[in-house]
Amino acid sequence: MDRSPARSVRSIVAAAPSDRKHPGKAIMAGGIAGGLEIMITFPTEYVKTQLQLDERSAKPRFKGPLHCVSLTVKEHGVLGLYRGLSSLLYGSIPKASVRFSVFEFLKNRMSTETGRLTQPQRLLAGLGAGVSEAILIVCPMETIKVKFIHDQTQPNPKYKGFFHGVRTIIKQEGIRGTYQGLTPTILKQGSNQMIRFFVYENLKHWIQGGDYSKNIGTVKTALCGATAGAASVFGNTPIDVVKTRMQGLDAHKYKSTWDCVKQIARNEGFRAFYKGTTPRLGRVCADVALVFTLYEHVMRLLDYVWKTN
Repeated sequence: MDRSPARSVRSIVAAAPSDRKHPGKAIMAGGIAGGLEIMITFPTEYVKTQLQLDERSAKPRFKGPLHCVSLTVKEHGVLGLYRGLSSLLYGSIPKASVRFSVFEFLKNRMSTETGRLTQPQRLLAGLGAGVSEAILIVCPMETIKVKFIHDQTQPNPKYKGFFHGVRTIIKQEGIRGTYQGLTPTILKQGSNQMIRFFVYENLKHWIQGGDYSKNIGTVKTALCGATAGAASVFGNTPIDVVKTRMQGLDAHKYKSTWDCVKQIARNEGFRAFYKGTTPRLGRVCADVALVFTLYEHVMRLLDYVWKTN
């Protein structure tokens, strides 16, 4: 019987629980999870965007998140909280697909045979996932979403629907019109996913106690996701405020991202950089908890029906 050291090492590695996931499965699982999540949590995204666009330098329309909700429902009904959903839904599926597949790809490239990463490698994988989704999906999607929501608050909205709105934006502003705020979007998404994946994976692995293949259950997965989401909100809401302003209908007022920062600070004060934190916190915690939980469930289903090495 062959008892060579090399064979013994390979046997131990093969038997060890692995944290690696197939990028192809990650594309599918991420897309399904992203689509379901946004349909559940969109109203809080709508309120957050409205509050961030409600500049203090002008006469503010909303007194707070609850006032924004009540006024929207009074004027447009409950479905008014879903205005602009189509633009976000069309982008959420590919966004989550890119995010999870790039993260799994980078993690697999950098990790050991059992999927173990150093902390800097985990941060780098999350950063790479965020930057990729920002450039490929998030920036054009978010620009269109913000323009849609902002347009619906005008006396005479000019966008008749998603495709009409996209055609109008491209006709009037070109492809560059869908890439407003690219720099703050890259900063936001890069820091978002770097923080979220770092916190989520560390909490998950701590609960697993070294067995990376162990299923920690729906409740614990959701709690890990919610904690990761909260950490990202407190870490980068100022970037999100600047990004939203740079993508709104009044973006022409700003010469650059830095000029937007200076104008907000000068005209509205430091607290303006944390506008929309409350609704964003609620949305993001629910968002990240849902998407990570759904992702894990769909991934386990795919592992059952799609066998990969």
